[in-house]
Amino acid sequence: MTASAHPNPSSIQLTQYSHGAGCGCKISPKLLETLLETRSNQAFFPNLLVGNDTRDDAAAYDLGNGTSVLSTTDFFMPIVDDPFTFGQIAATNAISDIYAMGGQPLMAIAIFGWPIDTLPAEVGREVIEGGRATCKAAGIPLAGGHSIDAPEPIFGLAVTGLVENRFLKRNASAEAGCALFLTKPIGIGILTTAQKQQKIQPAQLQVAIDAMSTLNRIGTELAQLDGVTAMTDVTGFGLLGHLIELCEGSDIAAQLDFAQVPVLPYVHEYLAQGCIPGGSKRNFESFGHKASGLFGSDLTPEQQAILCDPQTSGGLLVAIKFDAVESFQAVAQSHGLSLQALGRTLEAAAQTHRVEVI
Repeated sequence: MTASAHPNPSSIQLTQYSHGAGCGCKISPKLLETLLETRSNQAFFPNLLVGNDTRDDAAAYDLGNGTSVLSTTDFFMPIVDDPFTFGQIAATNAISDIYAMGGQPLMAIAIFGWPIDTLPAEVGREVIEGGRATCKAAGIPLAGGHSIDAPEPIFGLAVTGLVENRFLKRNASAEAGCALFLTKPIGIGILTTAQKQQKIQPAQLQVAIDAMSTLNRIGTELAQLDGVTAMTDVTGFGLLGHLIELCEGSDIAAQLDFAQVPVLPYVHEYLAQGCIPGGSKRNFESFGHKASGLFGSDLTPEQQAILCDPQTSGGLLVAIKFDAVESFQAVAQSHGLSLQALGRTLEAAAQTHRVEVI
């Protein structure tokens, strides 16, 4: 399509211009292991407190004054059709990595790819403005960026943050004997797949949009609670994948109560209609052998679909000591959240299964 033959901006459905959606387009965890099979940088850079060793949410570099600078990047293809909303969600998702480390974001740089011969520049501008609006809501500037002509629309941020070292939270610092909480319901991949298949009603999709657009700013406050031992945000690898990464990095195991896993409205309705994103299968192929059902049984198809559902701008998975749960829930309630434990951490299991789903 030539530039003179651009579609009418008001009629554009962004999700039809990408082969993947949101964090569901991430490279599979199994393939990622091959791509990232390199030596650690931390032996050469002792001030690098957090690198890529445990697939944590952001890098942390010790400034030597009791604080660390945090650095992260995240970008993806459209997960919703509205360009402004896509920009908001992509920015919320990227900033979440800073909150997951217990930090405070300072500024962001845009990452922007646009098929200039296919989509009008006016639509791309709306994507950037959505990202700018979310940055403003987080109290940070969108300070610049880089753009390329790309075959599919892409947007995201590189975000810089700051954290006091005593509050720095990792996905590899959990302890046995903690309760597990999740700050947002899951099922975003299923609902957005229903959108891509043109099955979902706008009002039903809105519950996913509201979740994806909500900043995880609670993470900065949760990190300051004495009993929080680990945090990570749940994104493209699904709840199961990110929980297994937390367990492996911390050398522990976990038990998950499937009935207590918070799920967005309408998820089961569209799951019954076969709205399962391709990323769910990739996640299960990568992590499924490290999880089991009760008494070593296989996970049920429903458990696989829900627990492996790739999230975009998902919630924070938090491990907190049982004697600090009351303080945790008080913080959650101050943010308008009523949360229940969905599992607990255990001593490392002798078998290869890191997570038991009951």
